[in-house]
Amino acid sequence: MHGERDMDMDAPRGLLRAFEELDDPRIDRTKEHSLPDILGIAICGVICGADGWMQIEMFGQSKEKWFRSFLDLPSGIPSHDTFRRVFNMLDPGSFEKCFMAWIDDLAEASQGRLIAIDGKTIRRSLDVANGKAAVHMVSAWCNANKVVLGQLATEEKSNEITAIPKLLKLIDIGGAVVTIDAMGCQKEIAATIVDEDGDYVLQLKGNQGSLHDETVLLFDECLRDRRCFVYPFFEFPFLNHTLR
Repeated sequence: MHGERDMDMDAPRGLLRAFEELDDPRIDRTKEHSLPDILGIAICGVICGADGWMQIEMFGQSKEKWFRSFLDLPSGIPSHDTFRRVFNMLDPGSFEKCFMAWIDDLAEASQGRLIAIDGKTIRRSLDVANGKAAVHMVSAWCNANKVVLGQLATEEKSNEITAIPKLLKLIDIGGAVVTIDAMGCQKEIAATIVDEDGDYVLQLKGNQGSLHDETVLLFDECLRDRRCFVYPFFEFPFLNHTLR
């Protein structure tokens, strides 16, 4: 039983280690709760579906016994106001760096991973009344680990081309195969993947001009010389599935 308990505690302790370098912006005399306690409860709460500071506080209270197995909690569970105030003071860039280091640690078996890069507009993020454009996110999804390794927000879909290289440098793609749709079929993106010791599969469309024409010619020659084979595929939209 002791061995099982140690194994169960590895994940939350790894979370705390990843945030050891994050600066606490508060004044020492105002610290009723430690930063690791606040971060640990908040992140676990969001992962479990908590939506807002009140729900994070309620989640912490409902799981207090478990949190005390790896957190200090000298003053109990922080209030929702404490969560809100502390997170508003944290440096977003530093927090993101620590969080992504933790995600990379969870997905440390990088060899042979398939990482899909894709951009999506967040539903209902358009705020016409306040003149705010819809939020477009570019994400890196690791299928083997079932986790988003990282994501960046862009002002619009056309900015994916500049956001993808930045995202690739934030995550560990060494030994992985990175797939991107036609938007990512760019020299800089391909070079970034190679520089980071990854491989890539990029979608190629007709708007790439000579590159598309030369690729078609290459495959025609390979088919003629029987150096490659074509596998037909059948799409079933209502099943969200493709057979090849």
